[in-house]
Amino acid sequence: MAEEEAKKVEADPCSEAPPPPKETVEATPKDVTEEKSVIPPPPEEKPAADECKALAVVEKPEPVEEKKLEGSINRDAVLARVATEKRLSLIKAWEESEKSKADNKSQKKISAIGAWENSKKASLEAELKKIEEQLENKKAEYVEKMKNKVALVHKAAEEKRAMIEAKRGEDLLKAEEMAAKYRATGTGPKKLLGCF
Repeated sequence: MAEEEAKKVEADPCSEAPPPPKETVEATPKDVTEEKSVIPPPPEEKPAADECKALAVVEKPEPVEEKKLEGSINRDAVLARVATEKRLSLIKAWEESEKSKADNKSQKKISAIGAWENSKKASLEAELKKIEEQLENKKAEYVEKMKNKVALVHKAAEEKRAMIEAKRGEDLLKAEEMAAKYRATGTGPKKLLGCF
């Protein structure tokens, strides 16, 4: 209760309700023979409106019993704060762990996709090379077939040339024989090659 009143006074020093009187208690050692008297502080005057902003609030020292109560309250508050900080740190650790798991999972999937892509590319390149080899083999076969055909055509042409040369040789020989026969007999050929 005293704590609430002190908070009200701290919050608004210029309020209408007068603050409770502050007491100063001085503890003296027991072996000292003199007792010191308790001097109450002079009554506070109500500050003017302009002075409200400039006044500083002085905390009232609390009695020992209230300190024990406040100590347990402070202890509870500190324990609650420690529990809150512990919970927050656990939440933060969990969050970091989840983020790390998500990153690892995505990296694993990305690397799997990369491996899949590389294997597919390699298989397609191997297939392309296989097709290119097949085409090269077919091309070589076709080139060989065409060369063989060219060789056959050349051979046929050579044979035809040889036949024509042989026929020409025979015709020349026949013409020479006929000319010799005509000379021997003294007769002329019946058919002339030219038009006379």
